[in-house]
Amino acid sequence: MGFTARKFYTIFLLSLAVLFFFTWEVQGNLCQRRSVTWSGPCLENESCKHQCINMEDSTSGACHPKGSSIAACFCSFNCLEN
Repeated sequence: MGFTARKFYTIFLLSLAVLFFFTWEVQGNLCQRRSVTWSGPCLENESCKHQCINMEDSTSGACHPKGSSIAACFCSFNCLEN
């Protein structure tokens, strides 16, 4: 009983499917909240991102409008599903 190409591809595809499944399960949701350390309007995404990462232990940050034309700094965090 030899090792055929069909067996190889079957094992390879199953391994790939398992890898994708577990990678998908590990990814968390991304939650955003308004920065608690930022004051004033948010004009530069890089400044907001730097503030969020260094002061609030977030994964990222960006300026977003908060209902009017004035933008506020929002920080992004990894969050768990409830």
